[in-house]
Order: sequence, then C-alpha cells, then structure tokens
Amino acid sequence: MQITLRLKLTLWYSFLLALTLVGIGVLSFITVSNELRTNLDTSLENVAAALDDIIKQKQDETKQPLKPPKKSKKKKKNEKNDDFAFLRSTPYNEVTSSRINNNKRDATLERTLNDSSLSQNSPVMSQQQEEMDAIWVAVYQHILLNSKNYFIQVADKDNQIVWKSENLRQDSLPLVFDARITLNNVGVNLPIVKKTDYILIGSGGERLRVATRLSKFAQVSVAYPEEEIQQTLRELFSAYTIAFPVAIFISMFGGWLLARFSLKPVDRIINAAHDITAHNLSRRLPMPSSNDEIGRLTSTLNEMIERLQDSFEQIRQFTSDVSHELRTPLAILMGEMELALRSPKQNVQYKETIMSALEEVTRLSKVVQSLLEISRAETGQVKIDFLPLNLSDTIRDIAEDMQILAEEKGIKLESIIEDNIIIMADYVRIHQTLINVIDNSIKYNRPNGSVLVRMQADTNYAVIRVSDTGVGIPEDSLEHIFDRFFRVDKARSRDVDGTGLGLAIVKWIVESHHGSIDVESQLGKGTMFTIKFPLAATIQQTEK
Repeated sequence: MQITLRLKLTLWYSFLLALTLVGIGVLSFITVSNELRTNLDTSLENVAAALDDIIKQKQDETKQPLKPPKKSKKKKKNEKNDDFAFLRSTPYNEVTSSRINNNKRDATLERTLNDSSLSQNSPVMSQQQEEMDAIWVAVYQHILLNSKNYFIQVADKDNQIVWKSENLRQDSLPLVFDARITLNNVGVNLPIVKKTDYILIGSGGERLRVATRLSKFAQVSVAYPEEEIQQTLRELFSAYTIAFPVAIFISMFGGWLLARFSLKPVDRIINAAHDITAHNLSRRLPMPSSNDEIGRLTSTLNEMIERLQDSFEQIRQFTSDVSHELRTPLAILMGEMELALRSPKQNVQYKETIMSALEEVTRLSKVVQSLLEISRAETGQVKIDFLPLNLSDTIRDIAEDMQILAEEKGIKLESIIEDNIIIMADYVRIHQTLINVIDNSIKYNRPNGSVLVRMQADTNYAVIRVSDTGVGIPEDSLEHIFDRFFRVDKARSRDVDGTGLGLAIVKWIVESHHGSIDVESQLGKGTMFTIKFPLAATIQQTEK
C-alpha cells in the first residue's frame, strides 16, 4: 500500500503529539503524586508537632510523665476518676459524625469542654487527675476540630502506648524509634521525625502514611490513609485516558486538514508539470503568493525548466548546424561523383574530381573528429595531464610557426612575451588552444592587417591577449561566439577553412585548466581574446 505524503505528515504529526501528551501526562502524574504525598507528609508532621507542643506544655506544668490509664477491678472503665475516662466517654462514631456538620462539631466541643470543667470542679478528682484531663482535653480538642480522618497514637519514653484514637481499634501504629536508647545518647538533637508507610491489618489491609515525632516527652504518631491520594490519582489517570485519545483524534483531524491545505500548491504544481512537454517548454509552473519552501521549490523547478528549454534549443540548433555542415560537403561529393560517372573523362579530370572529393572528405573528417572530441570532453572521457609547463617558451614557438601562415596572407604577426611563466597544464591541449585563437585572428583579419600576441604574469594568473585588426564581431554575436557551429557571417565563412567548432573546443580546454576566456570586439576595429591560466605557484598553494 502506497502512503501519500499527506497521510505521512498527519501520522507523524499525530505521533509526535501523542508522544508529547504521554510525556506531559507521565510528568504531571508523577508531579501530582509526589506533591500529594509531600503535602500529606507536611500535614502529618504539622499535626504531630501540634500534639507534641500540647503535651510538652502540659508536661511542663504538671512535671509528671505520661501514664497509661489505670485499670482497677473495683472501678468501671467509664468512671470519672479514671484518667482516660473523658476520652473514652465520647465514642469514635460521635467524633467522626462531628466532621459532617461544623455547627454540630462546635456544639460537641463546647459540651466536651463544659464536661471537662465540671470534672475539674469535682471534689472527687485529685490534682493530678485534673492536670492529666487537661492534657487529653487539649488532644481531644485538636482531634475534634480537625475534619480529616487522622489516626493518632501517643507513646511514652518507654515505648508504652498511653493513648490512641478510637479509629485504630485493636491496631496500633509502629514505634519506629527506640526511645530508651535514643534519649540516652548524648548530643542527640530532638525532636526527630520519621515518615514511613504502614499497613493497618485490622482495617482490611488499609495502607497508611505515618509520621512519628520523637521528643523528650513522648512519641506522637499521626497517620492518614493513602486511599484518598490513590483515589485522586486514579481519577487523574481516568481523566487522562479520556482526554488524551480525544486530543489525539482532534489533532489527527486537524493535522490532516493542515496537511491538505499546505499541500494544495503542490497539487497545482503537479497538474501544471503534467502539461509541460518538450513542445511547450516555454510554460512555467504557477508561483505561490508566499515565499516559503513551496515557493522556493517552484522557483527552482522553473529555473530547471528554463535550463532544459535552453538545452533543447541548443540541441535543435546543434542538430540544424550539424546537418548544414554535413549536408554541403556531402552534396558536393555526390555532385562531383555523379558528374564523373555521367560521361567519360580524361585521367586529369578524374584526378581533379578525386582531389576535390578528398578535400570534402577531409572537411567531414575534421567535423566528425571535433564533434567526437567535444562529446568525449562533456562525458569526462578525455584525460588531461597536468604537468609544469613553461608557457613563455610555448607561445614563442607557436608564434614562430604561425608567422609563416600570417606572411602567406600578408598579415603581420608580433609577440610580446614575459619570460619564465610556469603553469600546470597539458602541453597538447594548450598548444591546440593557442593555435586555434591565433589562427582565427589571421583568417578573419583584413588584408595587410596585424596580429599582436602578448603575455604577462598577473598576481595569480598568466594573462594572454591575442588582438587583431579584423572586421570585428557584432555585439549581439559576442555571447554566442563560443557556441558550436556559430559563425558571424556564414556566407563569408564558407570561403574560410573551418568547422565552426574551434572556439567551443578552446573554451572547454581553458575551463578544464581552471582558467577563463573572454572576447572584446568592435566592428571595423578588430577583436581581442583574453585567456587566463592560474600560475603553478598559485595551484600549489591552493592544494596545500
């Protein structure tokens, strides 16, 4: 199954969003969980500290240690002279029911405090009982005013539980410190707080979070069920399991719409590209209004189409020029041979016909050889050997050789050459280049004209200038002077020996040597070719 780009973008967008949501969900879940537990620990520690402060205050007043309630066979548990009778007088369900309504809670507190004051005025109770009741009234007041379901346990220094809340029933909270050993150590900083998890076995395995505060007066343990935290986390997880799929579905739909809207210009480009063929390369792709990635892509494709159009036009022109160049010598050959076969001729006439045919064959051979060389050069099949070359001596030798040809046509050839200019080049290719340029300056010159060859070293280049006093080149033809088979005056060029490929080959050779070639010309005044080759020292520095 082939997946479209639109679907790929939608899937990737949805996948990344889902991954992001899951990451945020996990991070927020962990953060909320840690925050809830931290807040619970802080709350438990605060409650334990408050109870410890109450016990400390009463202990400082009474100067008596905490004692567990006394059990006497002669007295019933609910009698008033029992130290803990007040705390047991109000059952646990009454305490929990007081959390439901604040008014009822305040009324219960007021009633409890009134009962306490009555107990303190009773002549039956001793001073010690009154003070102990005051401690536990304060503890009971704290429990009663707190609306949360705390589990509270108080133990003395000997790890004896002296009081615990009714909701603990038969269970007890762990005594996590060895008070006798800890308090006997010198230099111990009190109070000490220990926080841990604990499972309350008697309440169906309820899991508690316990904070135990150890001071010099007592061990106060305060616990709270973790079920509320777990319930909050379960609700948060449930919200995530509902919200995340909805968010992902909405994002997939939105991503699909976004991809569809974003790829509309691509569809227009595709439709326009289907209509562009080799016969209508002048057409261009529609440019979008925004200069974004699609706009730059469209611009690049239009530039490519323009280059293709230029290439096709060059191919058409090349085909036309090759046909013209080959057709003329072939027509001459056919005409001369038909004429030779049509009637008997003398040996001298046959010889002249054969010599004329040989000239045309030689011309065809040069054209084919030049075309083959250009084709091999464009495909990288021509090997160029870069070796140190004394360009000064090379140009002098070429100028001396071309002097003979110039004198035959009445052209004056002069040269001004700087000594010892060394370049890295292929001697055969450089020789071919200079011969072609100088030969053109001689062939297309005026009668009794002149050609000047100059060379000097520039900063990084050897600069060769070949100027003549010919008829010049029209300005509109300068940009085509290096095209294949291009001739300024084709009618006049038929009288000049040449294939129209020489300058095209020259340009390829110069550029393959990392050089450049330019032409300047004025009609009626002459033409100057400027060729630059990098010096050998420059090439060596570049390679280093």
